[in-house]
Amino acid sequence: MPFPDTHPALKRALEARGYEQLTPVQEAVLQPGLDERDLLVSAQTGSGKTVAFGLAIAPTLLGDADRLPPSPQPMALVIAPTRELALQVQSELKWLYAETGARIASCIGGTDARSEARELNRGVHIVVGTPGRLCDHLSRGSLDLSALRCVILDEADEMLDMGFRDELEKLLDAAPTERRTLLFSATIAREIASLARRYQKNAERIDTVSGAKQHSDITYRCVITQPQEIERSLVNVLRFYESPTAMVFCNTRMMVNQVQATLLERGFASVAISGEMGQNERSRAIESLRSGQARVCVATDVAARGIDVPALNLVIHASIPTAAETLLHRSGRTGRAGRKGTSVLMVPLNQRRRAERLLQMAKIQAEWEAVPTADAIAEQDKTRLMHDPILTNAVDDMSDELVNQLVETYDATKLAAALVGLYRARLPKVEQIRPMSVEAPRRTERGERAPREEHTMSGEWFKMGVGRTERADPKWLIPLICRLGGVQKREIGSIRIDQEQTYFQIADESVARFKSCLAGAEADEVTIEPSEAPAGGMGPRGRNPGEGKRFGGGGRSGGGFKGGPRGGAGGGYKGRGGSGYGRPKPAAGDGPRGDGSSRKRRS
Repeated sequence: MPFPDTHPALKRALEARGYEQLTPVQEAVLQPGLDERDLLVSAQTGSGKTVAFGLAIAPTLLGDADRLPPSPQPMALVIAPTRELALQVQSELKWLYAETGARIASCIGGTDARSEARELNRGVHIVVGTPGRLCDHLSRGSLDLSALRCVILDEADEMLDMGFRDELEKLLDAAPTERRTLLFSATIAREIASLARRYQKNAERIDTVSGAKQHSDITYRCVITQPQEIERSLVNVLRFYESPTAMVFCNTRMMVNQVQATLLERGFASVAISGEMGQNERSRAIESLRSGQARVCVATDVAARGIDVPALNLVIHASIPTAAETLLHRSGRTGRAGRKGTSVLMVPLNQRRRAERLLQMAKIQAEWEAVPTADAIAEQDKTRLMHDPILTNAVDDMSDELVNQLVETYDATKLAAALVGLYRARLPKVEQIRPMSVEAPRRTERGERAPREEHTMSGEWFKMGVGRTERADPKWLIPLICRLGGVQKREIGSIRIDQEQTYFQIADESVARFKSCLAGAEADEVTIEPSEAPAGGMGPRGRNPGEGKRFGGGGRSGGGFKGGPRGGAGGGYKGRGGSGYGRPKPAAGDGPRGDGSSRKRRS
């Protein structure tokens, strides 16, 4: 719709910014008759709320004047839950009110309070801040609210959830009673309604959420992965979607650091934001994201609000959010103001039901898919290169001479190969990950989960001279195989334990590394050598075909590898009384089972 009855200076700012029509919440607050009314507005994240209340308070601040006169005390106060959101609001209001001469200051934690106080003393028209820092300035006398005409509570539900009710009441009680109060919230819960009844007068209720599909411009996807492969799977997801800018959300600071280290190692231009960082560090990280210097931002939920990056097309939840509201707020960083976006939820196999419940509570329909494979990513890279502007755009006249020289010197095949090589060289590395089934576990008629399908793997078989005679058990066999062969548990397939031998599989892509590590093992280590598949077929890990139980270790008196079954004396591979990781060395008169030092030989 055309801009209705808004101040000419603000209208020109909107047009210069490229606004062709207002969003529903912006249109709603500009309806006739609302110029002097209190407003209670429910609107989704990314719906244009900042511009909406900026337009709504213009008649109260400006009236018929073209510019704002100097003001020793603030005329409007905007309260936001986080530093990032406060700075975002300040930035939006600055361009919206650029032609009015408005001075807009921010008061947020993590910055120099004395500098903020000096700016307030020089006189500002609009103050944007977080509840705690605003109350600090109010207590110290550097913030005078006696001349306020408008108070705006942005994302009031979040502020109450964060425990800022006392600070909000302190600020609202200090403001003049004859003022406009605009309250914006994603939901109007009981606490919000109570706050509105106490501090608003005859408020107009505006609802732009009811009946609207939740985040209709966002496509939700769930990627199923092994729990131990979250970070490697995340690398492939980022490479597959290849967004100009992406945000990766983690539940803890530790995970932020781990994911950031992984991305940097793989060649991603990424930054991190968490609560342990100072405000200047966080601001620099966000600015590098907006400027394009960084393409990925790894963050805790502290950054879930207040970041608006136009090219942010992808949000990834590396950790499953703790609540539906968190999922929506995180995802709301993309798909803003009519733009399309994708939200990807990384779901460990053992947390699928939790993810399904979360999506149900958030009323979101998501597509389930496997981790993108290296081949799928290669196809995406091929498609992106074929449609890259460097090939589709017209050739710059200034480069014609060089282009002609290259064409005359090299044939088309060599030039194309050079282009492909340069293109691939700048791409982050891809992880080799085995795809998993995305089908939900089957359930019986009574609702019980169906038996798990047996573990299968394409791999090469090996054998070691340890079996049930030595009380072999997967609990200590697997750590031994990992240590000797330089592999991880996920690279070991089926295991069969026979009387004198143990057979096991190593994944195809890990065989070369496994053999190389074995070649450097110490001479007295247990003997491991290639083998044919054992007779009788392949059982799942830790089981023999045709047997219904896992092979155990020998109870309390059984020896075994270090880290094997509790117990004692008998031995073999560095149990109590054993001889270390290696082939057991029989002692005189005691047969092959141990050195006889811990228990008597049977008669």
